[in-house]
Amino acid sequence: MSALDKLFESPGAKLIGYVPAGYPTIDGAKQIIKAMVDGGVDAIEVGFPYSDPVMDGPTIQAAADQSLANGTSAKDVMETLKYAATLAPSVIMSYWNPIEKYGVEKFASDMAASGGSGTITPDLTFDEADKWLSSCKTNSLNPIFVIAPSTTDARLEKVLANCGGFVYAASLMGVTGARTEISNAAETLVNRARKFTKLPIAVGLGVSTPEQAAGVAKYADGVIVGSAFINAVQKAANFTEGLVAVEKLAQELKS
Repeated sequence: MSALDKLFESPGAKLIGYVPAGYPTIDGAKQIIKAMVDGGVDAIEVGFPYSDPVMDGPTIQAAADQSLANGTSAKDVMETLKYAATLAPSVIMSYWNPIEKYGVEKFASDMAASGGSGTITPDLTFDEADKWLSSCKTNSLNPIFVIAPSTTDARLEKVLANCGGFVYAASLMGVTGARTEISNAAETLVNRARKFTKLPIAVGLGVSTPEQAAGVAKYADGVIVGSAFINAVQKAANFTEGLVAVEKLAQELKS
């Protein structure tokens, strides 16, 4: 059983915070993670920065670009994960290409050695994931797949049968980014998914305010926030103030 599995055994919706490794610097990402956890974030998603992030909106794309410009390596991603895992259950969110380039079995074994609980793979379909699922099983990692409002019930059943840790439910057909409201498609998707799995279901894409978090927490087991934390850093006068803003936002979202 992973640290992530244990987390979801306790009652109440969990707050999951995202930041790309290497943003705004290698050490800066670790400081953001600590600020999030200090503010009440229950689990961490460490982003593996990638040049073609099809699921990410402009805020996270810009953060990933800055991370790549800093020369963030796969080793840096693992080191960031290792640090995050000392504070809270932690996963990596990565597109498939970096994992394949790293080496599927090595990626899984290095993740496990770093204390990671699993990986969110937004562009990997379950029917092409045999090698990945085998590596996750060998290393006791949670394979976390993404479902969307467009996912049919027939496919939901198959995807969810291969998930572990939690299910990532995309609140809409689109990319990440803070939004003024959360589509009611998210609740509908969660309710549909519950017909096929007993795993916790966390909703991501667009959650940025305490009101939105509270709304999602009424029907989901987890609330995923990424762009709002990055915006808090970007809008601050300096990085120190940005960390204060991140911790405050985490407190507000958790409340």
